[in-house]
Amino acid sequence: MHIVDLVIFLACTLGVVIYGSSFFRRGMSADDFTAAGKNLPGWVVGMSIFSTYVSSISYLGYPGKAYAGNWNAYVFALSIPIAAWVAVKWFVPFYRQQTSVSAYTFLEKRFGRWARLYASTCYLLTEVARIGTIIFLLALPMNILLGWHLPTVIVLTCLAILVYSMLGGIKGVIWTEAIQAIIMIGGALLCLAILLFRMPEGPRQVFDIAIAEGKSSLGEFSSSLSTSTFWVCLIYGIFINLQNYGIDQNYVQRYHTAKSTRAAKFSVLLGGWLYIPVTAVFFLIGTALYAYNKVEGGMWAAEGLKADYVFPYFIVNELPTGVTGLLIASIFAAGMSTVATAITSSSTIVLTDFYQTFRPKAGNRERLLVLKLASVGIAMAGICISLAMINVESILDAWWKLSSIFSGGMLGLFLLGIAVRRAGNVNALLGVLCGIFVIAWISVHEWLHLPDAHLYESLSIVFGTIAIFLVGFLTAIIFNNKH
Repeated sequence: MHIVDLVIFLACTLGVVIYGSSFFRRGMSADDFTAAGKNLPGWVVGMSIFSTYVSSISYLGYPGKAYAGNWNAYVFALSIPIAAWVAVKWFVPFYRQQTSVSAYTFLEKRFGRWARLYASTCYLLTEVARIGTIIFLLALPMNILLGWHLPTVIVLTCLAILVYSMLGGIKGVIWTEAIQAIIMIGGALLCLAILLFRMPEGPRQVFDIAIAEGKSSLGEFSSSLSTSTFWVCLIYGIFINLQNYGIDQNYVQRYHTAKSTRAAKFSVLLGGWLYIPVTAVFFLIGTALYAYNKVEGGMWAAEGLKADYVFPYFIVNELPTGVTGLLIASIFAAGMSTVATAITSSSTIVLTDFYQTFRPKAGNRERLLVLKLASVGIAMAGICISLAMINVESILDAWWKLSSIFSGGMLGLFLLGIAVRRAGNVNALLGVLCGIFVIAWISVHEWLHLPDAHLYESLSIVFGTIAIFLVGFLTAIIFNNKH
C-alpha cells in the first residue's frame, strides 16, 4: 500500500474517531447518551438511518453477490418503500408517543415481562451477529492490502469504534454517521466511474456483457419457495424491513432523537429511499468487476479468489494511488457507522430492558456506568463472532441466515400486540413457542433431525412471524380472550 493511500485511510479513520469522541460532555446524562436530547434535525437522523442500512456487508457483500451471480439480492432494496410507508404512517407516531426509548416496553405492557425480555434477547443476538459480520468485512481489506494479521485487525478495529461510541453517545454516533454517509457514497461512485471507463470499449461494454450473460437479472419469477427467486427476496425484504422500522432498536431509538414527529418521518423516508440508488451502485460495481475480469482473461478466477475478495483485490491492485486509500476509508466508514449504532443501541437495551427492570431507581451515574460496561461486553461478543467468520464462504448469505434465526419472529409478536386486542399473555406465549419451532425447523432442521422444510433459509423470519401472529390470533378467537 502506497504511503499516500495509508495516510488518507488513517486520516479519515482517525478523523471519524476524534469527531465522534468530540461529543463527549462531562455532564452527559444517561438520557443524553441514549436519546441525544431529542432535538436532532431530520436530515441528520435520516443520513444516520441510511448509514445503518449501508454497512460493509453492503459495500463488499453486494459487489461479491453481483460478481458471482446476478442482481437477485437487490430485490431486498426494492422492498424498502413499502416498509418505509408503513413506518411513516404507523410506527413513527406510535413510538413517539411512548415515554421509554426502548422498542420493547410496549410488549411488556401487552403481554408481560417475558415478552419484553424475549424480544430484547433476540435483538441483542441479532446485533452481536451484525457486529461480528461487519467487523470481519472491515478487517478483510486491510489483511489483503498490508498482509496484517486478520484477527489483530478485527480486535483493533472494534476497539476504535468502541471508543467514540462510548464517549459521544448516540448524538456522537448519529452526527458521525452523517459524515460517513457522504464519504461512503463518494467512494462508491468514484470506484464505479473508474471501472466503467476502464473497459476497452467504454462503459457500454459492461452493460452488453451483463445483458448477454444474465448478470443483471433480478432472479426467477417462479413460485418456488426453496430457492432465491424474485418473490422470495421481495417477501424476505418486506418482512425484514418491517421488522427494522417496526421493532429494531437501531431505528426506533432514532425516532426518539429527532426534534419532532415530522422530522422523524422525514428521516425514515430519506434514509430508506437513498438506500435504493446507492445499493444499485454497489451491484453495478460487482457487475462491472465481472465484465472487467472477463475482458482481461479471467485473471481473478485463475487465482482462486472468492467472490467477496474480488472487490478488495481490485482496490489494492487496480486503482490509482490516493483512490485506494479513499476507497478503503469508504469501506471503513460504512462499517464503523453500523457497528457504532449497534453497540450504542444494544447497550441501551441492556440498561432499559434488563438492568432497570431489576433496579428501576438506579441513579444517572449508575446508569451511565451500565451503558459503558454493556458497550464493552457487546463489542467483545462481536469480536468473537467476527473471528468465527474467517472461514465462511459467503458473508452475505451467512448474515442473512443469522439475522433470520436470531430475530426470532419479533415482528409477529409486535403485530399481534397492536392488531389483536383480544390476544393475551397465554396466546402470545403459544405463538412465540410455535414461531421458534418453525424458525428452527427451516433453519437448522438437520441438527433437530427433522425432515427438510424445502424452504429457502432466509424465509424463516417470514414463516416465524406468520406463525406467531396466526397462533396468537386463532387461540384468542377460539378461547374468546379479552384484552
